[in-house]
Amino acid sequence: MHATLKLGNSMLMLSDEFPEGQGCPGWVSPETNAGTTVTLHLYVEDVDAVFKRAVDAGCKPNMPPTDAFWGDRYGQVFDPYGHSWRIATHKADLT
Repeated sequence: MHATLKLGNSMLMLSDEFPEGQGCPGWVSPETNAGTTVTLHLYVEDVDAVFKRAVDAGCKPNMPPTDAFWGDRYGQVFDPYGHSWRIATHKADLT
């Protein structure tokens, strides 16, 4: 059915496609829907390691980790279902 992830005090629910739904419109992947309206932004300890792990697991790299002007080291991937993930490690507080 779905997986529930607890991140700090926040809950995130993920599921496979479920087009037949159950009392509500079905859930489809961005690839089936011809695009996504959501980007998931994840702060991690080591963006380079997480980016590599994601690509090794089947994600498509969209932007390799780079030092961004706002103080994060930041990269982008699309998972195998078309979900857009932004992965970052905060490096510096800038003025």
